[in-house]
Amino acid sequence: MSPVADSSHGDELETVGALLESACRQLTATSPSARLDAELLLAHALQSPRSFVHTHAGETVAPAAAARIRELVERRRRGEPVAYIVGRREFWSLDLEVIPEVLIPRPETELLVEFALEVVPLEAHARVLDLGTGSGALALAIARERPSARVTATDVSAPALTLACRNAERLEIGNVTFLAGNWYDPVGAMHCDLIVSNPPYVAASDAALASGDTSHEPRAALSPGPTGLEAIERILARAREHLRPGGWLALEHGADQGTAVRALFSRHGFSTIRTRQDLAGHERVTAGCN
Repeated sequence: MSPVADSSHGDELETVGALLESACRQLTATSPSARLDAELLLAHALQSPRSFVHTHAGETVAPAAAARIRELVERRRRGEPVAYIVGRREFWSLDLEVIPEVLIPRPETELLVEFALEVVPLEAHARVLDLGTGSGALALAIARERPSARVTATDVSAPALTLACRNAERLEIGNVTFLAGNWYDPVGAMHCDLIVSNPPYVAASDAALASGDTSHEPRAALSPGPTGLEAIERILARAREHLRPGGWLALEHGADQGTAVRALFSRHGFSTIRTRQDLAGHERVTAGCN
């Protein structure tokens, strides 16, 4: 049965526009992006692009589809992330499948992709390593933009690796290899031109872990321990073993961790240390040259 009903059924059917406005009202108290959330949920339930919600606002919706919309809106109202409800999140123009076992890709992580594209020339046969790949977002974005590069991505989570492989296959990105293991453990003596990572960096006591989307995400992907710097320290401790001379390490970190992370880069012998700010003006990515 089509999710959009025949208008001849009459007034008892709800329209796309009415369902959208109802969803917005229900989500306003619990979501800072109520309208966007509502549009994404309606589009998912109607099996249509998001633009359909606006261009077909007056069309009526079949009862089964309307019930499905209300079910999805209720899940969001209770706090479940939209990305997990619809099973998708866009990252660097890639339509990625996501599951509750992986971190939801976020716009600020695209800073790592931007940095990678600056230091890896378009035609270079560079070797790139992504540590803790999750959904594969970073590895796949870099591999798509740099088809001559060889990208290796590691993760200790079996569900994450299965998902990342599935994303690579669906997106037809073939210059990525996914390996199971913790950080550098699966790569042996590999030497790289660039290492990137969005590691867990939230302190275990941070109240943010219990609010918003993060309260539904895997704790291991968010917090490495009491200070939030534990994973960053582990990555830095072995990074130079795996970097070629002149190679770069780039890490995402918390908005208030820039000073501490730069000090760790310096302590581990990196030079030309740089920090990038996100769109909100927060220090978010720090990189250093071997």
